[in-house]
Amino acid sequence: MEKRRLGFWEIWNLSFGFLGIQMGFALQNANASRVLQIFGADVHELSWFWIVAPLTGLIVQPIIGYYSDKTWTKLGRRRPFFLTGAILASVGLVLMPNAHMFTAFMPALWVGAGMLMIMDASFNIAMEPFRALVADVLPSDQRTLGFSVQTILIGIGAVIGSWLPYVLTNWIGISNTAEPGKVPFSLMLSFIIGAVVLIISILITVFTTKEYSPEEMELINGPSEEDEIEEAGLMNIFTDFKNMPVTMRQLSWVQFFSWFGLFGMWVFSTPAIAHHVYGLSLDDTHSSIYQNAGDWVGILFGVYNAISAIYAFFLPAIAKKLGRKRTHTMSLVIGGLGLISIYFAPDENWLILSMVGIGIAWASILAMPYAILAGSIPPRKMGVYMGIFNFFIVIPQIINAIIGGPIVKYVYGGNPIYALVISGVSFLIAAALVAKVKDEDDEIIEEKV
Repeated sequence: MEKRRLGFWEIWNLSFGFLGIQMGFALQNANASRVLQIFGADVHELSWFWIVAPLTGLIVQPIIGYYSDKTWTKLGRRRPFFLTGAILASVGLVLMPNAHMFTAFMPALWVGAGMLMIMDASFNIAMEPFRALVADVLPSDQRTLGFSVQTILIGIGAVIGSWLPYVLTNWIGISNTAEPGKVPFSLMLSFIIGAVVLIISILITVFTTKEYSPEEMELINGPSEEDEIEEAGLMNIFTDFKNMPVTMRQLSWVQFFSWFGLFGMWVFSTPAIAHHVYGLSLDDTHSSIYQNAGDWVGILFGVYNAISAIYAFFLPAIAKKLGRKRTHTMSLVIGGLGLISIYFAPDENWLILSMVGIGIAWASILAMPYAILAGSIPPRKMGVYMGIFNFFIVIPQIINAIIGGPIVKYVYGGNPIYALVISGVSFLIAAALVAKVKDEDDEIIEEKV
């Protein structure tokens, strides 16, 4: 038995839930630092508050991957997990900007940080089963297309999420200012809309996508001696980590430097641009100019996500022509130069050019490593290995979260713009490390040719 080739719109529905996930994720990335500063966080403390996000991912992802490999319900194998994650993430999206409502019980800053943890843990619950679902359902020669379509939907969702606060303020006229200690209503409403879209988009995937049953997967992949002698249990995650494929080990370093750079960008973009480009003091977090800077960062994040969605349309053709490794290397170099160029931008409008480069890298980061990885993973362990692969996304974020704030304070003299420059350098290092990666699917295709 072979996997059925899917039509474009079937592949589109397969990943449509990612539009809502990324809309919520974009709202978090563009605005969490802004919200935490409104609640009283200092700029050098921001990375510490963000640490809860990747830390929960480090714990949650492999466990979710392991159990999704072993689970079969009326909803299938992967769908119950990303549906649960979507519901929990929606709760976090609604409550984070409303953290001031809980000050009778604890400080708003603590509540906000807690909601950030809930959101990111929930996004983690939802994301990796989606990655595994693409690899489960699609034949190997459609996986690059599958992950590229996923990247397109990620880009669309992220553009909507990133631009929503700006649109509500500048097009509809909803105020983006509030009394000290409270989140502007335009931002609060954006998070609520994001929660609604997240639930709806996930349900579209749940009700339009059919997963292969365990019996069908066995007919497709054949029996596995390793699976027959393996004892069930979570401790197998450690064995799987020790025995991870060579390609995964090589990609781990590429992922490390890619996501170290991304985390620095997400955490420090708002204070860096407000200070370096708008000329505001670092303790100005309530003025209308600061809120305008925060809204503009949302627009910029939307730009790089829009570029990523457009670029993702061309990724399959580029990868077919150049190979996945060369495509990813080129994209990371362009993104690294885009990040570094932020330092030299004469005004906020020039930052749009920087975002074009970052968007090209972001599209490739979301597609190429997973397309390369999928060909090296045992099919029955797709979920757990996708979860383990997340280690190399969250560990660099945890490290950046621990050291990023003190480095900004003591090495950069409190100026967060240098954190963005280092993020660009990190992308360039990741690009150099792609050369060491073995892409098994590409080699098979070359042999056939």
